Amino acid sequence: MAWWQQVKCQADGWRTARAQWREEMARFKEQQKAARKNGEVPDHAGPPPSGFTLLPWLLMGLGSLSNLLQGKTANPWIGGIGLLAFNSLYIYVTFRSFRKEAREAVSTRVALLLMGLLTTGLALGYGGNWLMFFPLLGLATGAALRGPWLGRTGILLACFAGAASWYRDGSDAITIAYGTFLSTMITAAILSLSEAVRELRAAREELARRAVEKERLRFSRDLHDLLGHTLSVIVVKSEAARRVAPRDLDAALTQISDIESVGRQALTEIREAVTGYREGSLAADLVRARSALTAAGVEPVVRQSGAPLVPQTETLLGWVVREAVTNVVRHSDATRCEIAVDSAAGRARLTVADNGSGAVAAEPCREGIGGTGLQGLTERLAAAGGSLTAGPAPRGGFTVTAELPTEALELLAPVAATAPRAS
Repeated sequence: MAWWQQVKCQADGWRTARAQWREEMARFKEQQKAARKNGEVPDHAGPPPSGFTLLPWLLMGLGSLSNLLQGKTANPWIGGIGLLAFNSLYIYVTFRSFRKEAREAVSTRVALLLMGLLTTGLALGYGGNWLMFFPLLGLATGAALRGPWLGRTGILLACFAGAASWYRDGSDAITIAYGTFLSTMITAAILSLSEAVRELRAAREELARRAVEKERLRFSRDLHDLLGHTLSVIVVKSEAARRVAPRDLDAALTQISDIESVGRQALTEIREAVTGYREGSLAADLVRARSALTAAGVEPVVRQSGAPLVPQTETLLGWVVREAVTNVVRHSDATRCEIAVDSAAGRARLTVADNGSGAVAAEPCREGIGGTGLQGLTERLAAAGGSLTAGPAPRGGFTVTAELPTEALELLAPVAATAPRAS
């Protein structure tokens, strides 16, 4: 590609960046205007900075341009070419300094080095206003460099600018050195702070997005567990009512009354699941499990032992009881189901075992196997420091075992909802 084509491409890139910057600035101003109208302050950092923010500093070179136009500069053609080359390198470096990949590219470092050599040559050759190119070099250096070498580079550049100024004119060495050091460090500090603020804002937006996803996952799990269990119980009791209605109307009415009670309870629990503040009662879940198993023709055997459990433990174990009993009623073809709850030595253990076909399991004895409900419960218990195993029992049937550390759950008291909630 010819040099004039490269210049054209670079100019097109600058025009595109300028148009994008204007668009973002217009959008930001509209947001500010709308916020002021509503009496609020928008939580927005404004359009991202670009090389245009450092272009006004090129006005520091107007003194050298004035010397050229007034004929006060020897060899004006050399000075004019040097001024044009310096401005071009300055624009090239500063515009590339606002993108990390371009800032750290070799071409940017080479351009910065050429800019330093050109500044040295112009300053030593002409002196006077041409020495102001050192602070501009400091601006470009502060924009292009980051990391631990920035401080050393700034000090060395300031000392070099002061020495060159003293050698050429001998008067403004301290001023040039001080201006070069300030322009380097302040530019780097401001741009680094701006990048840090934007990264923090981006991180906060990402956390908010993940919190929304986490809440959606919680809600979907709750609906699966609530509706799956409740609808299974309603179906089983409806079938029982249909079977006994021709010969025992009172028993059928009892089953219908149970259906009404289960439906009302489901409405309450769904409302609580929506708010995310449902605290379960393991005793109530065990009662409903016994009723659902009896209606399905499965003999329930429930045993509890050990110290009382904290509400957070009961909530999680209650979900396990619901899911396990729903699977027994739906899939197992079992005639007997044993539910055992033990609490000792800081651990709570729940076991639900049936004598059915074990059709829920896809593979034997592995954590988190089974349907969506068991997989979701495995993740919930793991988040609370517990575990869930499910699989065929050695003597037939299917067994679900859940363990939780009660001490850890006491420390996690705020997690009282049906599932871990996004904070």
